[in-house]
Amino acid sequence: MAGIWSFTGRHRILHFTWFAFFLTFVIWFNFAPFATAVKAEMGLSEAQMRTLAICNVALTIPARIIVGMVLDRFGPRITYSCLLIYAALPCLAFAMAQNFTQLVYSRLALSIVGCGFVIGIRMVAEWFSSKEIGLAEGIYGGWGNFGSSGAAFTLPTIAAATAFMVGGQLNWRFAIALTGIVAAVYGVIYFFNVSDTPPGKVYQRPPSSAGMEVTTQRDFWFMLAMNVPLVAALGVIAWRLNKVQFISTTTFGVICVLLVGLYLFQAFNAYKANRPLMTGEKRYEAGDRYQFSQVANLELAYIASFGSELAVVSMLPSFFERGYGLAAGVAGAVAGTYAFMNIPARPGGGWLSDKVGSRKWTLVMTLLGTGIGYLIFASLGQGVPLAIVVAATMAASFFVMAAEGATFGIVPLIKNRVTGQIAGNVGAYGNVGAVCYLTIYSLLPQGAASDRTFFQFLGVVALMVAFLNAFLLKEPTGSHEGEQEEVHSSPVTALSEQQYKP
Repeated sequence: MAGIWSFTGRHRILHFTWFAFFLTFVIWFNFAPFATAVKAEMGLSEAQMRTLAICNVALTIPARIIVGMVLDRFGPRITYSCLLIYAALPCLAFAMAQNFTQLVYSRLALSIVGCGFVIGIRMVAEWFSSKEIGLAEGIYGGWGNFGSSGAAFTLPTIAAATAFMVGGQLNWRFAIALTGIVAAVYGVIYFFNVSDTPPGKVYQRPPSSAGMEVTTQRDFWFMLAMNVPLVAALGVIAWRLNKVQFISTTTFGVICVLLVGLYLFQAFNAYKANRPLMTGEKRYEAGDRYQFSQVANLELAYIASFGSELAVVSMLPSFFERGYGLAAGVAGAVAGTYAFMNIPARPGGGWLSDKVGSRKWTLVMTLLGTGIGYLIFASLGQGVPLAIVVAATMAASFFVMAAEGATFGIVPLIKNRVTGQIAGNVGAYGNVGAVCYLTIYSLLPQGAASDRTFFQFLGVVALMVAFLNAFLLKEPTGSHEGEQEEVHSSPVTALSEQQYKP
């Protein structure tokens, strides 16, 4: 990674790709800086605002699964470009919304953009060797994830600077529309400036894009079981929309039936993709197998890390207002330090995963730090100096994002040809966690005491997942087949298969 600032070769691909991810996160979080303005202008209730927060992560769950399949089939270059261009449509729709119904529909459509993260995971994995995949994925994820803070820092300024267009009021509609237009333009730029693989490397595709390939019959049933929460989370969102009377009880019942049908359809496609294995026509050699339990453990790790990050980002400013009596502007700035830690922490977690002797124990320790950090943060009272509050916020967030980096330091090493689908499933579980956390938070009474209870809950979940990974996660034993590495400025050369300590 010595040539990271050279903007040539694989580093050029990394820069183009993390900025694509950055834009998707700016779009995904472009509502948060204007929540107060939108609430006042539209006359929304607190329950409606919390519902919009849940809608913002709703369709990201199935989108990450579907995009993972599309990605493995067509490659990251086309997939990322299409997603960025698509992003303009829901942004413009949200910017022109005139009532709560239109806000919900456009926000649901916009939540699909949150799946962009999955695409870059495969792109970066194709261009970087297993020796530095953790750091490379960490830079991609951390710098791109900073888009949430980028939205908070830049969009209010743009809205204020263009206030003259709407009679002096905060021009949130223009700022949100602009994010979509910029993403669409960059989608075209991205398409003409990247390639899926280095010269001479073949892009590996799974035998079928209908469902994830597994390598044992036992793992097939395990995969079906782990797909249940992905569909159940959508049911929770529908239930929440019913509670705020956005949909009727009858419509909610119809949605539940459709979700059962969706699960059965997914199960059928998974069987279709693995039919030779399930009928005994095909048996994988030991060197070509992977354990789905590895995927399941990483899914739980991403619930505890990225799932909690999504939930915390949406409620942290109000927590500082209620819990510490800070003014709205100061509370927003302090809350911004949480997302700011993405820049050093997520690459740091990936770097530790590369350099420490064990990727497994790097993940376990960062998850332990996440749990302890949340518990310490929840214990701070109103009398604590602001400097200590800021330090605790940054310390807790460091471990959260480092755990994310450590998680995706392992994901690309499980099975190369299905990296997109594995990343999609792990990423989707982050959103499952966010939906569950935000739903629990929406049921708590408003107040500083409830906020602290919520952080205690996040801490306990992280500690439980850390112990599960300590006992059940296995150290990666394989890497990319036929992977390639640049050595200084020499042409791309093939590396022999790398092995990790058992």
